[in-house]
Amino acid sequence: MYETINMRFVLATANEHKVKEIKDLLHDADLLARPKQVGDIPETADSLLGNARIKAQAVLQITKEASIADDTGLEVDFLNGAPGVYSARFAGKDATAEQNRTKLLESMVLAKTQPQRTARFRTVVFVAFPNGKQIYTQGTVEGFIATCSLGDDGFGYDSLFIPTEGDGRTFAQMSLEEKQQISHRAKAFRSLKKILIEEHIL
Repeated sequence: MYETINMRFVLATANEHKVKEIKDLLHDADLLARPKQVGDIPETADSLLGNARIKAQAVLQITKEASIADDTGLEVDFLNGAPGVYSARFAGKDATAEQNRTKLLESMVLAKTQPQRTARFRTVVFVAFPNGKQIYTQGTVEGFIATCSLGDDGFGYDSLFIPTEGDGRTFAQMSLEEKQQISHRAKAFRSLKKILIEEHIL
């Protein structure tokens, strides 16, 4: 019988909303919040995987502990996949979530029908271990962009994204439990959890 390692992980994200979702999904794991000494981590890669890797390795280098990072992009077909890797700064380097949502809606003013507004959320999760081992997983959810913000929960583009697997509501109109059933982040972290269990790390 294999022995479980029970390793501790440091979360690379400083987004409190993401932290809440991740802790809910990996509730069996020993998770630490991102230390203040980590500071800002420049996301200079041109892919979600690249940015997730940069963040995980940066936290690992400072803490010397296994780290978990994720990067998420909203890919809108009408915009040829944009904002994608630039989702968090679609309206500019220091843009707020509201400014990003406003720019997205303005960019899609000519997309009148639902088939023209198809999109997907994609999350890549990357884990960096002190021994050099690396694991990464991915999760996606298909949907379309609403014509206005709907709902008060969630964060980022949640109030604009209506998942195909849902019942017509945006992520921001769902409870956390409902969102965790179908979201891109949930799929990515469930896949990660499965790997960690199979490898007796969790």
